[in-house]
Amino acid sequence: MTKINIKHIAKLANLPIAEEKLEKLEKQLEETLEHVDRLQEIDTSKVTGTNEVTKLSNVTRDDVIVPSLTQEEALLNAKQVHNGLFVVPVILEEAVENKQINE
Repeated sequence: MTKINIKHIAKLANLPIAEEKLEKLEKQLEETLEHVDRLQEIDTSKVTGTNEVTKLSNVTRDDVIVPSLTQEEALLNAKQVHNGLFVVPVILEEAVENKQINE
């Protein structure tokens, strides 16, 4: 199995992770992915698909127009704002520069 880059995943998800937790998280994620791989080996060709299991139907309501957040309220907790817009890191260009996206 390919070594998992937890630092990179955390950066993409904007999750601060302490250095001492990286090894533990890497091991846990590897174990999870190994379990998923084992599940892939199970023969499900004779299992019928299930799209719901509760026999409940969706409960819907009419759309109701309600007041929304102002632009200032929406941006209140943003890490960075420019000209009234959220500023987010550019991750696709960074991934291309690091050759992490296959062409």
